[in-house]
Order: sequence, then structure tokens, then C-alpha cells
Amino acid sequence: MPQIIEVTTRQGDPAETSADTRVVGLFVDEPSGIESIDKLVESGEIKASYKSTGVARSHSQRFVTVGLGKRDEFTAERARVAGAVATTAAKGVGAKSLSASGPKDSGSSAIPGAFAEGVILKNYSFDAYKSKSDDDKEDDGFITSLEIFTDEDASESVKIAVAAANAANRARDLQNQPPNVATPTYLADRAAAIAAEHNLEFDIHDREWIAGKGMGAFAAVAKGTPEEPQLIVLKYNGAGATGPTLGFVGKAVTFDTGGISLKPSGKMEEMKFDMSGGAAVLEATAAIAELGLPINLISVVPSTENMPSGTATKPGDIVTAYNGKTIEIDNTDAEGRLILADALTYCVELGAERIVNLATLTGAIIVALGSTYAGLFSNDDEWAAAVEAAGDATGEIGHRLPLHPEFADLIKGKYADISNAPGSRKGSSITAAEFLKNFVGDTPWTHVDIAGTAWDNGRAYVGSGASGFGTRLLVELAREHGAS
Repeated sequence: MPQIIEVTTRQGDPAETSADTRVVGLFVDEPSGIESIDKLVESGEIKASYKSTGVARSHSQRFVTVGLGKRDEFTAERARVAGAVATTAAKGVGAKSLSASGPKDSGSSAIPGAFAEGVILKNYSFDAYKSKSDDDKEDDGFITSLEIFTDEDASESVKIAVAAANAANRARDLQNQPPNVATPTYLADRAAAIAAEHNLEFDIHDREWIAGKGMGAFAAVAKGTPEEPQLIVLKYNGAGATGPTLGFVGKAVTFDTGGISLKPSGKMEEMKFDMSGGAAVLEATAAIAELGLPINLISVVPSTENMPSGTATKPGDIVTAYNGKTIEIDNTDAEGRLILADALTYCVELGAERIVNLATLTGAIIVALGSTYAGLFSNDDEWAAAVEAAGDATGEIGHRLPLHPEFADLIKGKYADISNAPGSRKGSSITAAEFLKNFVGDTPWTHVDIAGTAWDNGRAYVGSGASGFGTRLLVELAREHGAS
């Protein structure tokens, strides 16, 4: 499990703390209010430039300073980064407990929570399979507590930020598990644990149910693996919910070889991350329930391996999706859209009135947007704007790309209604989204392609490996939805 930090908020004098290390944020050309630190800044020994850090002592207190740059450029995202770089510096001097204050008059109530997110996310490490000596302790090298001093009561916003960041770290744990451990059944067991902990409605459906239900697209992907596929459903009904029911759908291919359309062997080990959308949906659902947000939510996670075998689906096969659409499977490595197709239809059937799906869907989105932005695609401008705003608020940013009838024409099948992998490589991420659009009807829907952001996205607070991307976005979206 992730390293848990006890986070508290306080008002009053930041000097009155029992933490072993105080974190002080520094703006360029502004005094900190701590004479000893300001003298070090003046002498050049400590800098206020963005992301710079320093260590100082005054009397019995140890300080870690973190540069915030210019005040007019300071944002919640910079606060997350400040939390991350401060955590690295604090660990470097053996700190276990941190106390942070300010900056005063930041202009945003989100700053304290964002700083806490940066600390929590940076404090994460996955070492479950590394040998440990008898002298190793669980908290070695980790921050165990964080105290945040604020001018006004920020306890509620910090509480939400902490729950979301802890959920993202749990999603990272799911992502980082090896694929021989994190099978579809493993994810189903995690969903069952979430349901039990938060008293949620819960269903899992196996291969026989999926095929018998008529989910031919999902069943086709699972044909090549002996691992039992799972269609995971969690339902949360929040007290006081009045708005439309949300639907979260997360792709969870626990290992993707490409099937008969086999991927190149280089970096294939990274295909354990092809369940990242499902991990984010599961843990965001847990956080939403923990917080008791006033929404109704249906979360659907289709999970399977995609393997080549004598029983695997072949390029050229035609299957019938749950909504009756026939699909030519022209490339078995375009499998994510197949399992999502039936999951989206089912999510609508269960009563979702606003849907977001998260998926590591296309390599083309990495070419277009790198690891900075996720790709956003939507059939509804208002809903797309809400998802984009949640991404902006959490730093899990997305850039909207267009849908268009000409792209829809590209996925028309030669022998069936639609193709999962049209021969033209034009707009590959967009044609994938156009494919998914066929399975939501008129329900407002936004597809978030996280193939470039789910791991190794380079953010200061997550670095290499799994990022948990999308978890905090979904929690923020639910929070805003419940508040509206």
C-alpha cells in the first residue's frame, strides 16, 4: 500500500510547530518574514527562483526553502511542484515531519491542498518486490506527517485534495503491479474491497456472462487468454445527490500483447500499464465514496488480457457489439475500443446520464500531445468544458481535439457497420474516438486518451513509472458536479 502521510491544517503562528522541518516558500523579490532566511537570500546562499531549494537552521528549527518564482506566475500547479521539490529536499536531510506555511495572499484557496498533493504524490514509492533487510523500517526515507498553516480555514479543501492524492497513489500501486499479479481477477478483488469498505453496490461478470449478454466486442478481445475477463461495476449513491447520474468507464487491459496483431517486443513490458484507466476509475470511486460527495455514480471497468493463441480473435473477424453494431476487427491491437464499446453501452443502460471514459487508447495521442496533455474528445461542449476544467484544476490537463463526420466516415466497415482499425492512418486518435461515439447514443460523453500521461509523464510530483493520471481529475469532476 502507498505511504500514508498524516495531514493536518492549522491557523496561527507557523513557528509554533512540533514538526522537525519547516517548509518556507519564497517569492522572487519578496521577504519571507524570517530574518535569518532573508539574509541568506540576500547573500545568494538561498534562491527564490522557481523550483530551487535550500536548507537553513535558526535556533532550534530546521528550514527547507523552496523557490516559488514570481508571485504573478504562481498557480496551484506550481504549488504542487513546490510540494514535490520540498519533499525531495526534506528527505535529503532526514526529515520525517513537515510544517508548511503560506504563501500569504496567494489569491487561491486551492494552494494549500495543491501543496499537500505535491508532497503526498512525491512521497510515493513502489518497492513491494524488493528484498528488505531486518533493519529496514516501513517509514525509512518517507515523510510521515504534514502540517499546513493557513490564514483562513482550509481544512475542507485540503481534506479533498488529500483523499484525491491518496487515491492516485493507490491507482499507481495497481498500475505498478506486475501483470502476473494484477490480472482482471485481481482488479475485481480490489473493487470488491472498495465496495465492502464504503458500502457500495457491486457486481462482477465473467466470460460466460459477457458472451451470454451479447457483448461480442468485449468477448472477442478475451478469447485469446485463459485468464478470466471481468466486467466490474461499482455504484455509489451519495446523500443529497440531485444532479444527473455520472458514469465513469475505465479501460483495464491488464496486459496487451496486441493479440494476433502482435506488438514489437521492445518495451512490451510497459503494456502492464494498459489498465491505467481502470485503475484511476476504481480508486477515484473509492475517494468519492470516502468523501461522501453528493452525487450518484456508476463506474464500469471492463478488464481482460489481450493475448495471441489458437483461440484468439483473428484480423478480419466480424463481431456484434452489445448495441447491435457489427464490427470488423481489422487489427487485434486496437482492442481497447472494443472492450470500451460494450462497457459504454452497458453504462448507459445502467442509467448514466453524463459519461467520462479514461483509456490508454492510442499511441497517436503521444505523437500529438506528448506526455503533457491527455487528449479530450466529446459529443457535448458543456460536458467537455466541465471535464477540461477539472483537469485544469488538478494539473491533469487535457486538450480537446475535434470530432467530425469526415473522421466518422473513415471507420465505416467494408463488410460490417464499422471497422476498429481503418486502413488510413489519418487522425488515428480521432477515429478511435469516433468509434467510441457509436456506443453512447445521445448521452453527453467525454473520452480522455491517457496513453501519453499514464506513466513516465515527467511531472515533478510523479516522475517515472505510474502516475495515477485521471484519478484526481475524476474526483474534482465529481466534487464540482455535486456542488453545482
